[in-house]
Amino acid sequence: MIKKFVNSFKNIGPGPLIAAAIIGPGTVTLCTVSGAYFGLSLLWAVLFSVIAAIILQEMSVRVGMITQKSLTQVLREVLKHPVLKSLVFILILAAILVGNTAYEAGNISGGVLGMETITGEWRLTMGSLSINGISLLLGGIAFVLLYIGNYKVLERVLVVLVLLMSLSFLTTAILTKPNIIDVMKGLFGFSIPEDSFITIIGLVGTTIVPYNLFLHSSLVKEKWTKKTDLKVATRDMVMAMIVSGVISLSIIISAAASPLKEVENATSLAQGLEPLFGVFAKYFLGIGLFAAGLTSAVTAPLAAAYVASGCFGWKDQLTSKKFRLIWILVLVLGVFISSLGIKLITVIQFAQVTNGIILPLIAIVLLWIMNKKSVFGKHKNSIIQNIFGVIIVIFTLFIGAKSIISVFNS
Repeated sequence: MIKKFVNSFKNIGPGPLIAAAIIGPGTVTLCTVSGAYFGLSLLWAVLFSVIAAIILQEMSVRVGMITQKSLTQVLREVLKHPVLKSLVFILILAAILVGNTAYEAGNISGGVLGMETITGEWRLTMGSLSINGISLLLGGIAFVLLYIGNYKVLERVLVVLVLLMSLSFLTTAILTKPNIIDVMKGLFGFSIPEDSFITIIGLVGTTIVPYNLFLHSSLVKEKWTKKTDLKVATRDMVMAMIVSGVISLSIIISAAASPLKEVENATSLAQGLEPLFGVFAKYFLGIGLFAAGLTSAVTAPLAAAYVASGCFGWKDQLTSKKFRLIWILVLVLGVFISSLGIKLITVIQFAQVTNGIILPLIAIVLLWIMNKKSVFGKHKNSIIQNIFGVIIVIFTLFIGAKSIISVFNS
C-alpha cells in the first residue's frame, strides 16, 4: 500500500506546477468576487474553463512529449518565412514578458494579502522609503527555489504547496455546508445573471492561461523522454486541471456563503466568514492565498524564461545564465510593482488585457501546429480534436475582445 503511494507520487509530473500557475491570487480574487456577487450561479463557467483548458493543455503536452521540444522551439522550426517568424515571436515575447510581469506583481501582492490576513502588515522603513517586507520575503523564497535550478526540487515543493492550497480552500468550502442541489444547479444551469459577463470572462481567462501552454510543453520533456509515456503525461495533466477546478469551485462556494456583499479579495472574504465559522476560516483562507501567491510567483517567471529561451534559440536549462536573467527580471519587476501598493484588482485587470491579446493568437498557432503530420505523424490532431479546438479559438477571440473592451471601459 505504502509502496504504491510512493510510486504514484513519483509519477506526478509537471501537472501540479500548471495547477499552481492557474490558481494564483487573480483566480482567487475573481472566484471570491463571483461567489460574493452571484452566489453559485457561475460555477458552470469554471467547469467549462477546465474542460477547454484540458483540450488545449493536452495539445501542449503532445508538443513536448512527441517532439521533445518546447512550443517555441517547434515554432522556430515550423515557421519558415523570416518576416512572419519575427512578427509572431515579437508578439509572443512582448505579451508573455509584459503579461507575466503583471501576473507576477499580482502573485506577490496576493501572497502578501494572505500572509497579512494572519500576521498583519510588515513594513521596512528606510528614511522616506517604505517597502512591504512580505513582498521581499515572497520574492526571496521564489528566487531561491528558481536559482537552485533543480527541476525535481521545484516540482516537489510546488506539489506540497498545491496540496496545502487545495486542503485550505476545500476545508473552507466544507465549513460553509453548501446545498448540493444548489451546487449542481450552478454547475449545469448555465445561468448568466445581470452584470455577470465580465466576471465570466475573468473566470475563463484565469483558467486558460497562455503562458501555461508554453510552460507545459517545456516541463513534460524534463520529466519524460519516451513517447510511450504520453498517456501518463496526459493523465497527470487532467488530474492537475481537475484539482485547479475543485479549488476554484471551493472558493466560489465559500464566498457565496459570506454575508458580505462588498468583497474585493480573499482577505475581506476571511473577515466575512469569521463570525460564522470562527478564526479558523481566516487562517485557512490566509494560508491558501499565501500558497497561491507563492506557487504562481515561481511559475510565472519560469514560463517567461522558457518562452524567451525558445524565441532566441537559447538552451532552456534552469541553470544557464541567460535563462536565469529572464526569470530574475520578471521576478524583480513583479516584487517592485507589488511593493508600490497598487491595488491587486488593478494589476489583475492589466494582466487580463495582455491575456486577451495573446490567448487567441496562441490558440490559433497551437491548433495549426498540431495538424502538421510532418511533425507529429500519427499523433497529429484528430477531426474531433480540431472541432473542439476551433470552438475554443472562436470563444477565445470573443472573450479576448470583450475583456480588452471591458477593462478599458472601466
